[in-house]
Amino acid sequence: QVQLVESGGGLVQAGGSLRLSCAASGLPFSNYRMGWFRQAPGKEREFVLAINWSGSATTYTGSMKGRFAISIDNAKDTVYLQMTSLKPEDTAVYYCAAGQEGKERPGSASAYAYWGQGTQVTVSS
Repeated sequence: QVQLVESGGGLVQAGGSLRLSCAASGLPFSNYRMGWFRQAPGKEREFVLAINWSGSATTYTGSMKGRFAISIDNAKDTVYLQMTSLKPEDTAVYYCAAGQEGKERPGSASAYAYWGQGTQVTVSS
């Protein structure tokens, strides 16, 4: 049974930092890709970052580049999302996702077969 367990969300003031973790277990493939998405109230789910299992390929979106960083500890099957200089507009539920590395774009939700339950990040102004 595949499980993705996120942790690290919470309330932070604007300009602050948070680190989210996602521990994966039971993945049925070794060449996996891990991604982070977020969804704010009333908005569609948005791609944040992705990384492949070896850490050799990462994908960023423009709006978060320079503030967010992704890393992976493949010995622990855990991916991290380090968020700095947080803004109120970063407030959202953040989801971890896992999929097999392949032809689908890392930023596409359809590239991921497994999803975590989400963790709330709230940035106060």
